[in-house]
Amino acid sequence: MVGIIIASHGKFAEGIKQSGQMIFGEQEKVQVVTFMPDEGPDDLMAHLDQAIKTFDEGDEVLFLVDLWGGSPFNAANRIQAVNPDKTAIVTGLNLPMLIEAYGARFSMQKAEEIAHYLVGVARDGVKSIPETVEATEATTQTVATVEDTPQVSATTPAEHTGKIEFDVRLVRIDSRLLHGQVATAWTKSVRPNRIIVVSDGVSHDELRKTLITQAAPSGVKANVIPVDKLIEVYDDPRFRSVKALFLFENPQDVKRVVDAGVVFDEVNIGSMSFSDGKTMVTNTIAVDQNDVETYKSMAEKGVKFEIRKVPADSSEDLFAALKKKGMA
Repeated sequence: MVGIIIASHGKFAEGIKQSGQMIFGEQEKVQVVTFMPDEGPDDLMAHLDQAIKTFDEGDEVLFLVDLWGGSPFNAANRIQAVNPDKTAIVTGLNLPMLIEAYGARFSMQKAEEIAHYLVGVARDGVKSIPETVEATEATTQTVATVEDTPQVSATTPAEHTGKIEFDVRLVRIDSRLLHGQVATAWTKSVRPNRIIVVSDGVSHDELRKTLITQAAPSGVKANVIPVDKLIEVYDDPRFRSVKALFLFENPQDVKRVVDAGVVFDEVNIGSMSFSDGKTMVTNTIAVDQNDVETYKSMAEKGVKFEIRKVPADSSEDLFAALKKKGMA
């Protein structure tokens, strides 16, 4: 695995590492180097050398630094000049770049390869509002349109097979719906081509719908549909090409879909927000007795539930967590 050194003037590197950890989870072989006001070039070189020593012998090293021509870049450049085949540098550090670097290490083995890939990612991470609104609205399609399945003629009548026809990559309950952990970590892990938010409330809220479609990561479309729409189209063969990541706000909406005949083998639980009458089961999941009974009802139909914020976390069984709180 390629080692990553995040280097910056001041403590920016520490902060962005923490932000990346919140979204993508704990990462191995990632070191932070900060260049403080009371330090000189020799101190900086010593910090970088020490960071490199934490990696395994033979590991390639990718430097992600804040500013081209700055002291962290200059120091990293000295190291790269001596080890051109095993090191690479990318400047202009931003959060999309860091997150993509984490994901890229699963499929890319060379620091140079990752570096070249990250340049485009960092640029794409710079967007503006309102300039992007019209483009987003113009290209957004609803999941129920035949245009999403070009292999089917527009005159082809809908068919129903009685089984889910989507290529289901992940079903997740998350009160925050589409946010950083989903748009980056989970999308990289399960590789959908469509994120589908299933919510009656959001489907009737134009502002929230717009924000969700804008939050879709590059190369993935996002749609918002009411619960009944999913029940209507889940077994239509025209959606076999849709690699879907389904997002629900609460277990009750999932139960409506399951009761209608949709078979979900497993549901991931990322977060359930706290409100009066609910008990914190984990630091991100709060439930009341209605939630517990809803989960039990689906479990009786064979649905399994795991608690996991990001793919890098260990999976925890929901009912084991509930039992610890005396709720199962």
